[in-house]
Amino acid sequence: MIKPTLLIVDDEKPTRDGLRAALEDRYDVYIADDAPAAMKLLERENFDVLLTDFRLPTDDGMKLIMRAKSLSKPPVCILMTAYGSEEVAVEAMKRGADDYIAKGRLQIDELEMRIVRALRHQTLETENVSLKQQLDKKFGIEKVIGESPAMHHVLEMVRQVAPTVVTVLIQGESGTGKELIARAIHQLSPRSKHPIVAVHCAALSPTLLESELFGHEKGAFTNAHERRIGRFEQAQGGTLFLDEIGEIDATIQVKLLRFLGERTFERVGSNKTLTADVRLITATNKNLAELVKAGKFREDLYFRVRVVEIWLPPLRERVDDIPLLATSFLKEFAKEHGKPVKDFSPQALDALMMHPWPGNVRELRSEIERAVVLSQSDKIEPHNLSPAVRAGVDNRAAPTAHALLAQGDLTVEEAEKQLIMRALKEAKGNRTLAAKKIGMSRRTLHRKLHTYHLEGF
Repeated sequence: MIKPTLLIVDDEKPTRDGLRAALEDRYDVYIADDAPAAMKLLERENFDVLLTDFRLPTDDGMKLIMRAKSLSKPPVCILMTAYGSEEVAVEAMKRGADDYIAKGRLQIDELEMRIVRALRHQTLETENVSLKQQLDKKFGIEKVIGESPAMHHVLEMVRQVAPTVVTVLIQGESGTGKELIARAIHQLSPRSKHPIVAVHCAALSPTLLESELFGHEKGAFTNAHERRIGRFEQAQGGTLFLDEIGEIDATIQVKLLRFLGERTFERVGSNKTLTADVRLITATNKNLAELVKAGKFREDLYFRVRVVEIWLPPLRERVDDIPLLATSFLKEFAKEHGKPVKDFSPQALDALMMHPWPGNVRELRSEIERAVVLSQSDKIEPHNLSPAVRAGVDNRAAPTAHALLAQGDLTVEEAEKQLIMRALKEAKGNRTLAAKKIGMSRRTLHRKLHTYHLEGF
């Protein structure tokens, strides 16, 4: 794994060497003793982090940070100040510094935490700036946000099926974004200049749904005072998206089966056969295979609608996407509600990542809107989140090695190893989160992983 590059600038050799020794196991460390030497390095190399003292022999650290931030690929900049120099630190933040830390009370674990936090924030900013361009170019829709392997697979499926006319079944829990994926397929298809028409089948009774889909003639039933054009006709040349297809009754299932086989249908109350050039995309949060076994969904229709299946993972299985999604929603609602909120505190972000999100992306979106509205600063803090979301952090009881020792005949080393493995599993491989769960620094966790040969766990 490639280490992030770190440039340390300080005119005191013991400080430079001490910081390098403490940080070089996680970073590719360079050192400089003044601003001119630092600028030569910054212009020659692309650094991820600049850690500079405020007092330097020539230009001060603030000017160095301003010059570093003017580069085409600016590093994260952290200023080290004398204890009690808060005015200097605030001014540095105004001029582009990402963070500051007082040298008089410098703790390596705290410094590492601040570096990681600043890098994470910069990464989120960079990803959100580039995400729209990336998705527009590759997937054709900016709202499909996801960098996890699971979402990469989904979006690759979208890219492959979009140019075809194949019938697609999108399956996933409520709130995972099935309609968004359907619209992405349509937008990337040759049918994108024609309409995509969506029908939410569960919201209509069987009689109303039949009329909604196929239309009806005047007098076909009570209150049918005029002819109605159905959704199949409205989607001519485009795409018809049927959400919650598992809710349709047997009569409509037969009509859908006929349409998929012959591309023909009749309006309710008419014997005239009509044709429509419509691509069908369906979605469900139910297990259609189980409905087929239970006799509630026709097997022949099932095979017709699932020529290609796309499974949308629940949010709890794509935890790495939560910061991207949350940041996107934050920007949306901050603008909509006129709030100055720009970011999440580390604790708030941890709470978001630990919550299981039974309502998936839809629940996350609502949670972020609530937090933005309730926030009274430029950051979302844990107290802005709902009690259910805070609970994962507030009430967590981190397991201890002593507790594991009490459970059986384990050595201290075996208990600690099991503790680390359990924390990594619960955090789905997120080492920062795992370290928080067991109350150790990320640096200590990395050392333990090496000791117990768990680097690949």
